[in-house]
Order: sequence, then C-alpha cells, then structure tokens
Amino acid sequence: MKQIGELFQTADWKTEKHVPIIDCADQVKAGEFFAVKVTLGKEVAHPNTTDHHIRWISIYFHPEGDKFPYQIGHIEFAAHGESAQGPDTSSIYTHHEGTISMKTEKPGAMYAIALCNIHGLWQSSKDVRVA
Repeated sequence: MKQIGELFQTADWKTEKHVPIIDCADQVKAGEFFAVKVTLGKEVAHPNTTDHHIRWISIYFHPEGDKFPYQIGHIEFAAHGESAQGPDTSSIYTHHEGTISMKTEKPGAMYAIALCNIHGLWQSSKDVRVA
C-alpha cells in the first residue's frame, strides 16, 4: 500500500496545467493579514468540463518549528457545465481559483493541493518570510 504522500504529483506550473499556483507575498509583516491566491492554468489552461475539471483546492500553512501544518482554506468548484440536459449543456462554470486572507507571527511554508477528477492529486509549495 502506498503512503498518502506518494499519491501527490508535482511539476513546474509553467508546463503542467494541474499544478496549483500559490500567489502571495514572499515576505509579510508579523500579525498583519495578507492575501493568498491559488489558481491553476496560469500558463497552460486546464479544461473545465463535466468530464475533466478541478474539484477542489486546499491551502495549508506550516509555521517554522511547529509540528503540524494548519489548514487555511478549502475551495470547492461545483459547476462544470452539467445540467439536466446532459454534460456541458449549462452556461454555468466555476473557475478554479480562489483568494483567502491570513496572518501569522512565524515564517513557514504555504502548501496547495488540488484534485483533478481524472489526473488525481497535485501539490505545490512556497516559503513565506515574516518581517
């Protein structure tokens, strides 16, 4: 049996459409809120159809020196063009991006995990410094 960490895939988001992109400041002020935007398909567009879509993105922050990461947010994408008339017949589609706001007193690592309904789990990370 595989360990959970072995199920996550990663790559360069500039060439792989499934990798979540974490967009936030490299350095933030201690105790002040800052925006964290996560998205997919910045360079290579990911489909958003009934048959092939991103279901969710979860964001975690692991403060330096702490034992565990904290879940900062979870964004679900529920509309992929399906309707009572069949797949890809609706005009309603959600886009796989979201923004959350957080604050921290410690530097650490931001992690994003995305689930593609066909290609599984994808991850990325970014270090955040605190001034």
